[in-house]
Amino acid sequence: MTDPTSRNRLEEEQSPYLRQHADNPVNWQPWDEQALEAARERDVPIFLSIGYSACHWCHVMEAESFADEEIAEVLNENFVPIKVDREERPDVDSIYMAVCQLVRGQGGWPLSAWLTPEGKPFFVGTYFPKEGQRGQPGFRDLLSRISDSWASEDDREEMEHRAEQWTEAARDRLEETPDAADAATGGSAEPPSSEVLETAADASVRSADPEFGGFGSGGPKFPQPSRLRVLARASDRIGDDEYLDVLEHALDAMAAGGLYDHVGGGFHRYCVDRDWTVPHFEKMLYDNAEIPRAFLAGYQLTGDDRYAEVVANTLTFVERELTHDEGGFFSTLDAQSESPETGEREEGAFYVWTPDEVEDVLEDETDAALFCKRYDITRSGNFEGRNQPNRVTPVSELAVGFELEESDVLKRLESARARLFEAREERPRPNRDEKVLAGWNGLMISTYAEAALVLGDDDYAETAVDALEFVRSRLWDDDERHLSRRYKDDDVAIDGYLEDYAFLARGALDCYQATGDVDHLAFALELARVIEAEFWDDDRGTLYFTPESGESLVTRPQELGDQSTPSAAGVAVETLLALDEFATEEFEDLAATVLETHANRIEANALEHATLCLAADRLQSGALEVTVAATALPNEWRDRFASRYYPDRLFALRPPTEDGLADWLDRLDLEEAPPIWAGREARDGEPTLYVCRDRTCSPPTHDAAEALEWLGDADEESGTGDAADAPF
Repeated sequence: MTDPTSRNRLEEEQSPYLRQHADNPVNWQPWDEQALEAARERDVPIFLSIGYSACHWCHVMEAESFADEEIAEVLNENFVPIKVDREERPDVDSIYMAVCQLVRGQGGWPLSAWLTPEGKPFFVGTYFPKEGQRGQPGFRDLLSRISDSWASEDDREEMEHRAEQWTEAARDRLEETPDAADAATGGSAEPPSSEVLETAADASVRSADPEFGGFGSGGPKFPQPSRLRVLARASDRIGDDEYLDVLEHALDAMAAGGLYDHVGGGFHRYCVDRDWTVPHFEKMLYDNAEIPRAFLAGYQLTGDDRYAEVVANTLTFVERELTHDEGGFFSTLDAQSESPETGEREEGAFYVWTPDEVEDVLEDETDAALFCKRYDITRSGNFEGRNQPNRVTPVSELAVGFELEESDVLKRLESARARLFEAREERPRPNRDEKVLAGWNGLMISTYAEAALVLGDDDYAETAVDALEFVRSRLWDDDERHLSRRYKDDDVAIDGYLEDYAFLARGALDCYQATGDVDHLAFALELARVIEAEFWDDDRGTLYFTPESGESLVTRPQELGDQSTPSAAGVAVETLLALDEFATEEFEDLAATVLETHANRIEANALEHATLCLAADRLQSGALEVTVAATALPNEWRDRFASRYYPDRLFALRPPTEDGLADWLDRLDLEEAPPIWAGREARDGEPTLYVCRDRTCSPPTHDAAEALEWLGDADEESGTGDAADAPF
């Protein structure tokens, strides 16, 4: 058989990141059995390089080292070089990233790891320059040293011993759970209480930047949407104004600074500085799903229309630039694009401006001066001589300075933004990674569905449903009850992970809440059943990230902590708790056991496990059940409930009659109505509302105001912010 490592095989892959390396002289292999078997047969180490298409330093390392013929020769002769897209294979990434963090104290991408032929790591790092600099080894020399050591019997024995130690450390970190002895001597016999929510919120406050907003006392600044959700819920549960203050400060800073695209909407990945001025310019689908959810919570808590505007503009961006023509959402936009001046690909080239460029587009001197003053477009620049727009000057101050009415200033600024947007559309565009990932789509589906409820826009619900049906028709095999992770250009690949099932199940449940379509609820329940069958380990009382029937790696990871996306286990637990209201399975027992298993870990570091803290609060507090017996959720009821912040709210539409409900039960394969629907038919032939909290229910009513009064929520219209005096 021909040695697969004799050529670069990445041109056969669908991942845009892998295909970016298909022309390298390195004989790159995908992570598959052919490549792993070749390493064993050749008895050479694996060089594993993990990155993603929008990764800036991944591009740098490729240009410096992977395109170099001499380096390629060393790699091809002495290693099996394997390239992995972390967005396609988060399981592989999580294992070797955990090793990197354990050994070096930090990680990042590109992730560079050298493995034994059995896949066990013995040397790890991130970006390596081609030549050594500032105490960092050069990639060329590093390859030679590792190759020579592997050829030395004594050195190889030491490398293999280190690989065993590091692999065992990764297992301890990723796979292991407290055993019975631990539980008896120091473990928790109960799931954590809602107190962990307050613990996480207090930690968020301590880590907050009181000057510039967000978290951390320096740069870079990440949006941290899970922490924002914790603050929002803790503010509601506990009533501490400090939680809401920190939340608002963070939202205001993110919306005013360079993290937010003021010309075209949407959020960049993070900011490289403390004051949110200059972003890392890539745009990720998951950020533009999770950050708007935090803004929706801010809008519900404060009634400030500015937050709703940020959500609407972000979803407009997603629909315009990250949505497949048939539904479903693409993964990323690159940070780099071709510079009109140099013709080279440069970070941020699509987004940044000079005063001259603004003046050329707007022509009107006053409009240009207003825009530059509002968004800090200066001659000196804030990013390599050009400017990433930041909202810095209040409209009220502009009105005084330019001797205009505030309403006129706002009209001029919006007109200027629209014209600059049209001009920007003519620039060379960033590359788009058109993978459709099941889990990331689940996050975005949830956000669109929630926005439909909170903002009262049925178009958002339609977008959510289109995406759900796109993913379901292409990635879900109904006969096999199997979800694949990735779709691109009619190619489907990779077994779904826990995040794919959990995020998509939550998205399907949220589509049911937004539309009342029982088919979405049925799909959510089906995904939940596979979570139990494939990811639940009854002996260890935990949910693993990889399916039981999936590929065997050197360890089987769990994902308990929040990272750039919310914890897969946390979202699974929250979703199972919600679906328990409709299921015959004991989803709540499973969810409670996961929380019980990891109680010590959650209590010891609540902030790292923010989503599991939210799940623990959901378990103890229960849901706010809003059962509606009607053919559709009346708009007035939706508006009254969804505009208020009820983090545990569960809309449960059911048919108005028992005959209609019987048909639904058949479609859900249920023999009897779950308690959330049982005996709750429409009264007097009119839509009827049943509200329950803490296992106590209101009388059936035809008036949402009565139900809100029963909840102790005064039926008052929310206040709105003054956009003219807003900080962003």
